[in-house]
Amino acid sequence: MYKKMLIPLDRSELAEVVFPYAKEVAGRLGLEVTLLHVADEEEKNRISKYKNYLDGKAETLLNQAHYIQRSIKSPGKSAPVTVKSVLTAGNAAGEILNFIEKNKIDLVMMATHGRSGINRWALGSVADKVLRRSSVPVWLIRAVKPETTVSETWPKMKILVPLDGSKMAESVLPHVEILAKQKGVKAEITLLRVINTSRITGDYPKARTKLSLSAHVKERTEHFRGEYEKYLAGIAQNLSSAGIKAVSGVLVGAPADEIIEHANKNPYNLIVMATHGRSGVSRWAYGSAAEKVLRRSSRPLFLVRVLQADW
Repeated sequence: MYKKMLIPLDRSELAEVVFPYAKEVAGRLGLEVTLLHVADEEEKNRISKYKNYLDGKAETLLNQAHYIQRSIKSPGKSAPVTVKSVLTAGNAAGEILNFIEKNKIDLVMMATHGRSGINRWALGSVADKVLRRSSVPVWLIRAVKPETTVSETWPKMKILVPLDGSKMAESVLPHVEILAKQKGVKAEITLLRVINTSRITGDYPKARTKLSLSAHVKERTEHFRGEYEKYLAGIAQNLSSAGIKAVSGVLVGAPADEIIEHANKNPYNLIVMATHGRSGVSRWAYGSAAEKVLRRSSRPLFLVRVLQADW
C-alpha cells in the first residue's frame, strides 16, 4: 500500500497537469503528499515567492482530496490526507532522488515536461534520471489537455497492462491490484500481449519446415496465440480471485506499435509497465517498446523499476 506520494513541480501550468490525478489518488488512498520544488541558481533570490506558490497549491490540493474522500460511498474509514510543500535548491534530479530516499516516499507523480519544455522532464535529463534511479514507481502524466476531465472517467478506471511473459513484466501486478482497489473505484484491467511477427519471420530460415513463409507465419502465429491466451487467462483469473475485473487480449504485430495504437483507441486512464532498473528508459520488458509508449502515447504511464536481481 502506498502511504507517501511526492509531486515535483517547477511552477509551470504544464507541470500542474498532475493535480486532477493527485487529488483522486490522495483522496482514495489516504496519502501523505509532498509538493517539491527544486530552485536553481537563478531562483535562489526569490525563495519566499516560490514558497507562497507551493503553500497555495498544497492548500488547494488538500481541499480537493478531502472533497474526494467525502464523496466516496464505501465501507471503512479512510486514512487522513495530508499535503505539505517543500522548497529546496540544487540539482533537480539529485534533490528529487534524495528526497525520495530520506523521506521513505513510495510513489512519485510528475508531468512529462514542465517550464523548460519536453527536454527538461521525462524525455530529458531530470525525469530520465529519476526513472533510472528511483526505487519507487513513477506515475508520468503527459502535459496536454485531456479529452475528458479526470473526474468524469476516474470512478470507472480502465488500466492497460502490457505483458511479455517475463517475471519482470509481471512484477507490476501487485501495483495494479492496489490501483484497482482504490476506494470508490470500479476498475477494469486489460491484460495485453503482442505476438511479435518480426521474430516469427526471422526464425523462418532456421525452421525445419516445408511450409512457405506465409504458411509458416500463420502456423506460428496461431500457436503463439493459443499459448498467450492461456497465459493471460491465468493472470486474469488470479486478479478475479482478488475481486478485480480483468479481461485480456492478444494482438499481432510490432509490440510498441500495437500497444500504442490500442491504448490511443481506447479510454484507458493508465498504462502500467515495468522498466529495467539499470538502463533508464532505453531498456524495458519489451525492449524499446515502453520507451516508444512513453514518447508516443497520450495516456498516463505508471512505471515500476525492477532490478535484475528481483527477477
